[in-house]
Amino acid sequence: MSIEKVTVVKYDGEIRSETQDNAAIEHPLTIQLDGEEFATMVCSPDHLDELVIGFLASEGIIRSSEQINSLQIDNTRGFAYVELKNKQVRNKDSVSKRFIGSCCGKSRQFYFQNDVLTAKTIRGHMNMSVKQCLRLMEDMQNQSSLSQLTGGFHNAALGTKEKLLLSRTDIGRHNALDKIYGYCLQNHISLADKVVVFSGRISSEIVLKVAKIGAAILLSKSAPTSLALQLADDLGITAIGFIRTNRLNVYTHPERII
Repeated sequence: MSIEKVTVVKYDGEIRSETQDNAAIEHPLTIQLDGEEFATMVCSPDHLDELVIGFLASEGIIRSSEQINSLQIDNTRGFAYVELKNKQVRNKDSVSKRFIGSCCGKSRQFYFQNDVLTAKTIRGHMNMSVKQCLRLMEDMQNQSSLSQLTGGFHNAALGTKEKLLLSRTDIGRHNALDKIYGYCLQNHISLADKVVVFSGRISSEIVLKVAKIGAAILLSKSAPTSLALQLADDLGITAIGFIRTNRLNVYTHPERII
């Protein structure tokens, strides 16, 4: 469960009342990779196996889930123990042990060597209609029950242009995408004709995540940053933001939207 009940004292003007409310759980998870601490992240305590696999793939440590010999999650202590089939000698200049927060922005470092190695340039020729973009965003928001309960989660979903295939929530926006990525690797899902639907701002980190996943189109209800749009243009990703009611903005590679 990713939420817990908390006691809240509310004021309506001068009228005081005490009630129960829902709060998102913030769960620290440390990944130990081949016996060494690799990273600590703050996340929602669900689908942690997907999160770990997606994160390791995003960091360039693995390319498929078959490269993992064992993965054990200790929820009580907040550890994920990962043993690879072939232990690697990792370059500490390209992969550094770091704390990964649930908030946006400076909690993540950018331009690691692994970003260059794992972000794919998308060359697919899929296209979709404006109506399909609007419907996928509406479907994701309708499925986001945790966000509706607390307002404390980011939402991500994967779909074809016709329908959503799966959705994940997390207090960290990058974690939600890593869960999607991990699920795809575990279940050998082809990403050639897939769309990523996302609730948060389109930052450079999010574009890199989508490029690593391999999706050609990114839909968001929020705004993009300038660096994100430069990366999306370079990586062949169609970035669409401000999807609300009957409106949207296509920022890069508009040829895919008909």
